[in-house]
Amino acid sequence: MAERKKLLLRLDPQVYDAIARWAADDIRSVNAQIEYALRLALRSAGRTARPPRGGTPGEPTPEPESAGSEDSEPA
Repeated sequence: MAERKKLLLRLDPQVYDAIARWAADDIRSVNAQIEYALRLALRSAGRTARPPRGGTPGEPTPEPESAGSEDSEPA
């Protein structure tokens, strides 16, 4: 498994308390609950985290070629 990123996060105490209660209800740590909530937010925004497809880290993933690309001749 890849090494996890470390992040210092400052939260309003009321937000932390709400997340801690939610985590306890779901039998998760606060850290796991924050990651769960972030993944839900990413999914609902259409920005689901995807593992990289080959190449070097930080390199943009090439877009798949479509039938209507600029290289094709007009019909």
